Amino acid sequence: MATAIGSYEERRRPPTGTASERTRVLTTRSVPPDESLEYWHDAVFDTLVGMDIAAEGRTYDATLRTDRLGELQITTVEADPGRVHRAPRFIARGDGREIFVAVQSTGRARVEQDGRSTELRTGDIGFFETLRPFRTTFPDRFRMKIFAVPRPLLELPEADVRQLTGRAIHPRDGLPALLGPLLERLADTSASYTTPTAERLAESVIDLVAATAADQLGADPADLPGADGVLLLRIRTYIRWHLSDPGLTPTAIARVHGISVRYLHRLFQAEGTTVCQWIRDLRLRECRRELAARPPGSVSLGQVARRWGFTGAAGFGKAFRSSYGLSPTDWLDRVRTDGPPC
Repeated sequence: MATAIGSYEERRRPPTGTASERTRVLTTRSVPPDESLEYWHDAVFDTLVGMDIAAEGRTYDATLRTDRLGELQITTVEADPGRVHRAPRFIARGDGREIFVAVQSTGRARVEQDGRSTELRTGDIGFFETLRPFRTTFPDRFRMKIFAVPRPLLELPEADVRQLTGRAIHPRDGLPALLGPLLERLADTSASYTTPTAERLAESVIDLVAATAADQLGADPADLPGADGVLLLRIRTYIRWHLSDPGLTPTAIARVHGISVRYLHRLFQAEGTTVCQWIRDLRLRECRRELAARPPGSVSLGQVARRWGFTGAAGFGKAFRSSYGLSPTDWLDRVRTDGPPC
């Protein structure tokens, strides 16, 4: 017989779990089996939004891992079969401040929202509006990766969001083919990025989500990135992921993406820069962020430089002076006197 858990206020108990600086893991295995479904209801409410949750039997095996990258909250849910209902009584509490963009990593999800229903299969992407009711049934054990995007950052009118929900976006080609694998990998590796890198990645992902939404809504093709633009998005994201690698050269980047070095240079020339300049500027920006945030004497210039892909302090210092007109040490003294940079 199905067991349903509903009224959160009557039983609320703050979920517990392991945590690092940004990452939190909650699992029903941390409580007695007969308390697992109630615990899971509380964990979902605490991390995502309020929902009724129902499952067969009174025990439930589920794990939730959440991380925050800049403006994005990323939550990976792996759980037994079950049903969830985002009911109007939960919406009235005002906890639906984001739009959920979900990737069905394993299993299936039958989704109902805004008068439509669809099934998400492995790799599919779905949009969920948290300000309106939705139902989702998971007939099998599943893994879903959920990206909570602040509504204002997508700049989508309510009428447009209604056109995106209750639909399965298949990542076969175009922007969805870029977005799906990117979300999958980012969810799996989110804890490995330093805060500055995480913030940069979040900005790229939100831009790509917005572009994909516009594409699905039939926006004017002139307003969307063409083939070169999509490839450039992919390359820039790859560079951000591998920024600490001193072997991140144009030849290596071109080889990974199956293009010629000449074509790679042409992509960046269209943006008014070069691939080497773009990498160097990004590395310098991340070095400045880290140096400004660190307590004096806690880290050497060489350590920071190597962490962001420079071969050592000498090369870093030369690049820094060329770009900013003073040495890293002089710049850091000025920052500590005048305040952090904007």
